[in-house]
Amino acid sequence: MKKSSLIIISILLVLIAFSIFIYKSKSKLSSVEEDSRNFSFKDTASITKIFIADKEGDKCSIERTKEGWLVNRKYKCRSEAILNLLELIKNVEVKMSVPKQSKQNVIKFMTSNALKVEIYSEDNLVKQYYVGHETPDSEGSYMLLTDIDKNKNFKDPFVCFIPGFVGFLQPRFIAKENEWRDRVVLNYIPPQLKQIKVTHYKESSDSSFIIEVINSNSFKLKNFQNKELLFDENKMRQYLIYFQNISYEVLITGKNKKLQDSLSIQKSFSEIEITTIDSKKHQFKFYRKQFIGDIVPEMNIKYSYDPDRFYLSFDQDKEWALIQYFVFGKLLISSSYFTQGNPVKK
Repeated sequence: MKKSSLIIISILLVLIAFSIFIYKSKSKLSSVEEDSRNFSFKDTASITKIFIADKEGDKCSIERTKEGWLVNRKYKCRSEAILNLLELIKNVEVKMSVPKQSKQNVIKFMTSNALKVEIYSEDNLVKQYYVGHETPDSEGSYMLLTDIDKNKNFKDPFVCFIPGFVGFLQPRFIAKENEWRDRVVLNYIPPQLKQIKVTHYKESSDSSFIIEVINSNSFKLKNFQNKELLFDENKMRQYLIYFQNISYEVLITGKNKKLQDSLSIQKSFSEIEITTIDSKKHQFKFYRKQFIGDIVPEMNIKYSYDPDRFYLSFDQDKEWALIQYFVFGKLLISSSYFTQGNPVKK
């Protein structure tokens, strides 16, 4: 073979080898790029735990249990909150890369305010990322993914969104324990009840009453002198239904100690004591809320307290919440509700 042919073949071999090297390098870079954009985890049914932490020191561990989702192994989670979070985990997508001129500022801002999120499936860490602030158009959030195998963050953040949803994502990742808690505070059906005692302290003595639940179809109504009262059976059944799925509006425990201390030294205006079939007692105390709204001159009404909202103390005065008359008012009736204008039965 001529020398010139050998040279040509050698050059061709070098070019082929170089091309293969470039192709593999680009493929590797493309794979890394693709991995750094893979935020979603489709198999949400296999998720056993979600850990969320913010820069203020708040931490929440959301775990799937036989009793449902629990936050920090203490309280049931709000169903809508966990459903919203699982929807995001499953459907989140990259909308666009962060422009080069903005990248450093975005990373710097995320360092000080981003939430850390860990997602576990069967106790294995399957996703870890950081959720930052919203984009200027409020239609997405900045997110940065972690390479779990290397225990190292990818270098590039992305603008992420949920297809079909307009808004930013960070509010779905809740790091404060109380904001996860199920707001249902009363949820009883007749077979669970043994007695309901309703006390009105600032009304006439005969407005208070006691209901004894013999069984799901048999009841007694008594006053505080232990005298049995006549009652309308339909109204009794309706009243007992009211004790299902009753929720507070806002939990104020730990948020306003001055308010809690002020309420704790006051006398409640009404109280409900529920005794369940296992003889356990649960007390719910109600306190007026000062009226701070505007008086409408045309109505010529001067409120001595807020007509829409008041306060609730429960769990042996450990918990305090703001509640609505629209929700709880139907529980705070007087004994006359069961007899007024209707046929009565014993």
